[in-house]
Amino acid sequence: MTAKVTLSFSDQTIADARQMAEREGVSLSAWIDKAARERALREIFTAHAAAVRRAGLDDEARALADEEDYLASRAAR
Repeated sequence: MTAKVTLSFSDQTIADARQMAEREGVSLSAWIDKAARERALREIFTAHAAAVRRAGLDDEARALADEEDYLASRAAR
């Protein structure tokens, strides 16, 4: 499912995004969708890592496995 939205970007930001989308061979919309999704995942993973540290569960391998499980569950949707 997709939603149409109206967004505003600075001239430089949109020029850069168009150039990167063209370089990757995708539409501007697809490139922005991917960039926003990647940013959201980074925010989630950063929060997760902070929670793991606060809980004293510094086991990096376990934290990475949790992140991989999360990604797998998102991909299955």
